[in-house]
Amino acid sequence: MKTISFFLFILISSSRLFAQTYVDSLATSRKEHLAELKDTANHILNSEEVNSFKGLDYFPVDTAYKITAKFKKKLGPEFEMPTSGTRTPVYRRYGYLYFEVNHKKCRLTVYQNIQLSKSEDLKDYLFVPFRDLTSSHATYGGGRYLDFEIPETKEILIDFNLAYNPYCAYSHRYSCPIPPAENTLSVEILAGEKYIETVH
Repeated sequence: MKTISFFLFILISSSRLFAQTYVDSLATSRKEHLAELKDTANHILNSEEVNSFKGLDYFPVDTAYKITAKFKKKLGPEFEMPTSGTRTPVYRRYGYLYFEVNHKKCRLTVYQNIQLSKSEDLKDYLFVPFRDLTSSHATYGGGRYLDFEIPETKEILIDFNLAYNPYCAYSHRYSCPIPPAENTLSVEILAGEKYIETVH
């Protein structure tokens, strides 16, 4: 009995340590992202935009939004994805993600940027722009993004704690892809980056 209790203690302690390490890792990356945005030397935001920038806000980290999804590769034709500006980058559908949130079945379309696919460093990059029921009140109305590398298996871990806003959430100078209608989820994704309105 004592042996079982000891191993149970070790298991619980290890789980807590892993969770804390994960939270710490997210906190570090978010601080780095904030510093990157506020540093005008990076040319992401100019001095005027930095002065009106109100910072970043996030939902509490929730590992329930680290979800194992089924990935189905299904290539589509190239198309010009609408953006918040005049730029129309060329993408193609690469496949679909199937998963559940709060027992509700969901699907997101995964896209591949054609120009980036020709780059040796970014050829495996995939892009998931999405909206959900938090969009336009708790999160940015223009949607949020996830990205990852081409999976090697039929399952992939998607982590909505990593969902982030496009740069156009902070500056009118950017032209950001608008999530296609098919990537509007009928659930709340209470994870990842929220939106603090900034006057552009």
